[in-house]
Amino acid sequence: MLVLIMAGFGYPAVVTGIASVIDPGAADGSLIHYPNGTVEGSSAIAQNMSTGTLGPDLFWGRPSLTDYNTTLGADSPPGPTDPALGALLNETIAYMKLYGTFAVNATLPFWWVAPSASSVDPDVVPQAVLVQVLRVAANNSLTVGFLTGFVNDHIVQPIAPDVGVAYVNVLELDIALLEYTGNPAW
Repeated sequence: MLVLIMAGFGYPAVVTGIASVIDPGAADGSLIHYPNGTVEGSSAIAQNMSTGTLGPDLFWGRPSLTDYNTTLGADSPPGPTDPALGALLNETIAYMKLYGTFAVNATLPFWWVAPSASSVDPDVVPQAVLVQVLRVAANNSLTVGFLTGFVNDHIVQPIAPDVGVAYVNVLELDIALLEYTGNPAW
């Protein structure tokens, strides 16, 4: 019984306490707040920004095999002989149609059309965000040059050369964009 109490309650309490001192934001779930204090989400969990009234105005993350539901475990992406690959390809084609890729002849980065292993990864490579600049700029009455610079300002570089890749947290970028544009939904 003592081991159960120590392992089930004592150890997690000590680790959470230490994490709260070292990095309070991460220990609380890396929450992102609106200016009025309400919680928008977590910078560690993707959200579906491609739907709803603000869908065209915002940058989109990767597609999700779980519809961005964190309570569902994500299966591995389908292989070449899996019938589920057709459904995933249809989702990719739908992304391309919504973005307008067929009209502008853009090349879509793999990280933008392929789901992550967890299906809730909020980070994408800069190319996956930059390919959306034309759509987002047009929907927000911003210049392409300004929005490209805005995206470049939100790129997180790897901690060391050749260790990881540069990425953009799409949720943080969208919240910064909403704040900049003064969107009423903000």
